[in-house]
Amino acid sequence: MTEAALAREHQRYFEDTWVDSAPTRSVRFVLLDSETTGLDPRKDRIISIGAVAVEDGEIRLEDSYEALLKVAVNTSAVTVHGITREESLRGMDEPEALEQFLAYLKDGVIVGHHIAHDVECFNVGYERHFGFRLRNRSLDTMALTLHLERDGAFAGREAINQFTLDALCEMFGVVPHDRHTAPGDAFITAQVFLRLLRLAAKHGRTALGQITQPFDPDAA
Repeated sequence: MTEAALAREHQRYFEDTWVDSAPTRSVRFVLLDSETTGLDPRKDRIISIGAVAVEDGEIRLEDSYEALLKVAVNTSAVTVHGITREESLRGMDEPEALEQFLAYLKDGVIVGHHIAHDVECFNVGYERHFGFRLRNRSLDTMALTLHLERDGAFAGREAINQFTLDALCEMFGVVPHDRHTAPGDAFITAQVFLRLLRLAAKHGRTALGQITQPFDPDAA
């Protein structure tokens, strides 16, 4: 597909999409994780993508996506994700993987733990190859957790001072199986997210706009 055609296709998904008042149970959330060669989206590259949908209070295993991408340069990040350069050379070229992921993602609300880094890595990739950035909303599970703490959802517990995915797994009793792989972390985060959605509903956060607000630690 040409750059212009892909950009039009992406824009088309948002001609009729979810608004702030949309009930969370009606929204297709896409739990996303990516492994990258480093922490600088402008310099580093995506090595692997893992995504699974959550809709109507359930993880939709049949609605998932994963890909291994080719990378030209290996980095010290291999000690985290475990994907060697030799393994990655069997993967897809970046433009192909990004085009496939866009067709999978559609207008899904992107959810992840500290998701801003992942989203920016994808945006840089889409800019590099296709000349546009993602229009999708995103939701950070840590931000939602902190909103719920402020709402009183964790009354009686010590204040949250650990901000890792592992800390949330421990808090919600989720076994972190297949940690530090993109598909594994996407599925782990989906389990955490379901628990957050249930808590959010109990505290009056039942609409999309109520759970996607950025968290301001200085707000009253």
